[in-house]
Amino acid sequence: MRKYLTEYLIYIENRLESCQSDELEAILREHLDKIQFMQHERLIHFLVTMLFAFMFFMSMGIFIMSENISLVLLMILILGLIVPYIRHYYFLENNVQKMYYIYDEILKKMAKK
Repeated sequence: MRKYLTEYLIYIENRLESCQSDELEAILREHLDKIQFMQHERLIHFLVTMLFAFMFFMSMGIFIMSENISLVLLMILILGLIVPYIRHYYFLENNVQKMYYIYDEILKKMAKK
């Protein structure tokens, strides 16, 4: 997904630089579709990240109450999954916001024509 979104942002910025005014409506529709797709992806990653965070804190709470040392291994495994999910969610969040700015650029170009 990282490669897909990065390539799309490069593509849409290049397309905006060289487009004619009659192409803007098609570009806008395409871009809105991509924004929806990425918003959905961002939501799913947010929910998965929160699920793993919940599991981490639940296992930590159970460990504190029971002092079962095997739960430390579970917490380390969950933490090992949370960190990449947070990094990926951060990437998605920032690039979806870039997509919003590109959307605004398209609207400005449409208003000028």
